[in-house]
Formats: sequence, structure tokens, C-alpha cells
Amino acid sequence: MLSITSQYLARYRRLAGDRSDTLLPVTGAQRRFVLVRALDPTGRPDLVPMFFAFPSGTIDPERLRAAVRRLAARHTALRSRPTVVRGTPVLSVAADPDVSVTRPTASVPGEPPADTLRRALASWDAQGPVLRLFLVHDEERAEDVLAVVLDHAACDGRSLARIVDELGAAYAEETAGSLPAPGETQAELTAYRDAVLGQLAAEEKAETPESAAYWADRLRTVRTHAPSPRPARVPEGAKPSGAAQARLPAHDGGVSFPGLLDACRSAARELYGPDRAVPLGYPWGGRPTGAEPVIGCFLNTLVFPVDTGPGQGPGTEATADAWWDDLDRADVPFDAVVAAVRSAGSGWTGGLDGLLTVDDDTRRPPFVLDGVEGREVHVDGRPVRGPFAVSVTQGAEIRLRMVWDRAVLDDETAHRAFDALTHALRPSDHTVR
Repeated sequence: MLSITSQYLARYRRLAGDRSDTLLPVTGAQRRFVLVRALDPTGRPDLVPMFFAFPSGTIDPERLRAAVRRLAARHTALRSRPTVVRGTPVLSVAADPDVSVTRPTASVPGEPPADTLRRALASWDAQGPVLRLFLVHDEERAEDVLAVVLDHAACDGRSLARIVDELGAAYAEETAGSLPAPGETQAELTAYRDAVLGQLAAEEKAETPESAAYWADRLRTVRTHAPSPRPARVPEGAKPSGAAQARLPAHDGGVSFPGLLDACRSAARELYGPDRAVPLGYPWGGRPTGAEPVIGCFLNTLVFPVDTGPGQGPGTEATADAWWDDLDRADVPFDAVVAAVRSAGSGWTGGLDGLLTVDDDTRRPPFVLDGVEGREVHVDGRPVRGPFAVSVTQGAEIRLRMVWDRAVLDDETAHRAFDALTHALRPSDHTVR
């Protein structure tokens, strides 16, 4: 029987035919995002926003619009739209970049910029461009807040630093309105397609009976434990999600990834109870060997069965050993893992009870427009896809954030879970809101 990747490639090739420059295949990671959006009753995509505050008057909107058009024109993923054609997820490539810089208007005079931006993102049209910029004035702080927002199906977290860096460089260019030469655009499209096909080849090779048996056994006890979403759980007038954050002293060499997984176990125990196998998703992977460093989404979602029973603390040898074994099968796409687990008799349908993302502060260049560095800010209260998500940025200190869906988890329980998370990494004062 053909693997899921083999079946997808066969469908794609029949569909694309001689249109391989306008319909591109998607990786297993992209496929997951496109299908999740297609199955969402609201059609809501997963968005990756970055927010930066600049002193008022710093940003020239027309110059910014020209810069973001140049950026999108240089990268196939940023001028394409994820879609499903005859049941097959693909990227539809546009000839010209379709991006915008929008100034959303306040619903009432004096509305906080965060509220204006939340409304702008909530009205995101999934049929529109994958890269959009929103600019809102903050009269109280005498700042302009710029949101750089991407559809997750077109961009992985590893590409964000490069996008910020290249957008700043494009803003500094004096060739206003000019776009890359057709030859340059075609060369990048070829490199992008080759990188995607290389990743799909790796996924196809990874889908073996042995890897299916491994994941079926590895995740056989996993069940989703988060309660079903109920809007009635959200307090009247509250935002759809809650958030908590902390700054912790940095560990020598940083906290290992197994240590972070174990810390998430402490949070999951508070959220879902003891002696559970909680499915925690995290992105992992990279470009296939020899591929050009194209911007796009190539990070697979791996699932770690977080045991909420008593443990030995962060960084246990058992956690590390299991994680390393998982990485040996990291190219198996998410939908193939779910299929393998279900074929073994599990009732797990692929739902994730939590998400973990990790970033390295040293790899995040500042966002600079015409010599002025933007201050990164957060806009909390936006809808989140999973019950809870943890993000960790390591550098001179550990910056820890957790967000949760208030329709699934109540604030009191979530704060308890965040306390357990911070304690597992290192006790410290933290702020919540």
C-alpha cells in the first residue's frame, strides 16, 4: 500500500500537470496547517504575528508598502496562497506579490491599539495574501505599532528572523517600487520547489512499516484530555485567551529540550491531572540536505507523550532517551503518525493538548527601519488553536510565556499550571495578566 506521502505526490502530479510553476506541492507540515484550516467550521487559519512599536513618525507607510512588495516578490512562499484543489492541498503561486499595509480604524475613539489589532486579525480573510502588515497609532505612548502577520501554512518559525531582517533591508533600499528581475524570481521559485520536493522525498522514505510500528507503540496510550471548548466558560467581557509570562535566570548553556519537555509535564499535570499521557506537539526539523535556504514551512510537528505521573525533575535521562529516539523518526509527517496510531486501535484522533515552541535569542536580529530599532511587544487575548501553548526564548535570560484558550481551561487552573511550569525551570517571581 502506498504511503500517505506517496499518495499525496501522485495526486499532486495529476493535478499540476504542466502548471508546476503555478501550483506547487506542500510539505507534510504545510499539509497539516491547510487541512486543519479546511476542517475548521470558521475557516480560521493559524496566524504567526509579530508586533513592533516605533516612535511616532518613524514609519513611512508608502515606503513600507514598497518594501514589503519587494520582500514578497523575492520569496515564492510569500506570494503564494495555500489552498485545497480537488481535495489536494497545494500552494497557488501569484505572478505578482499581493500584500498590503492596512491602517485598521478604532471602533470607538481612544480604543487601545491592542484591541484594534485583535479585531484586525480576527477578521483575517483566509483567501487573501499570506503576508499582511497592520499599522496602528498609539496616541498615549506616542508610538506606531506595526504588526507583521503571516499565515502559518506559508512560513515556519525559523523563517521569521529572516523575514524581519530582509524587510528592514528592503525598507532601506532606494529603489522605490522596483521588483526583482523575472530571472531572479524564477530561480527562487525553482529553489523553493526543489526544497519542497526534497522534503517530500525524505518524508516518503521515512514512512516505513518500522516507523509506523514505532509511532503506534510510542503513542498508544495517548488520549486528548482537554475538555471540549465551551464559550460559556469565558467570563463575560473577557478576551478569548489568557496569558502569563516570566523572566527567569538563564541556565549555563540553556535548558535542554528534554528539560523543557519535563517542565511542560508539571504544567500538564495541573491542567489534566496525574497519571495521564498528554499529547504535546512541538515543531522540529529543517531544510533537506543540499536545499537552498528558502523561506517557507518545513518544520514537522512531532508529538511527545507527556507522562503526568511522578518524575525525577527536568532533564531526566528517560525523557532524553525517548526524545532522541523520536528524532530518528522525525521525518514521518504528522498525518502519517496519526494514521499509524489509529490503525493500531487507538482512539486518538490527532488532537493536541498542548504546544511547545523554543527560540534562541541570539538568532533574532532586531527589526530596524531606517536606523530606528523597533521594540517588540505582545498583543495578548487573541484566539489560540490549542488548549494551551508554551513559548520559551533562551538567551541572557529565559523568557517564558504561556497562553490558553479560556473556552477550554479556566484562568485559576491555568495560573496554577504556569506556576508549576516556572517552578520546574527555576523558582522566580513572575507576572500574569
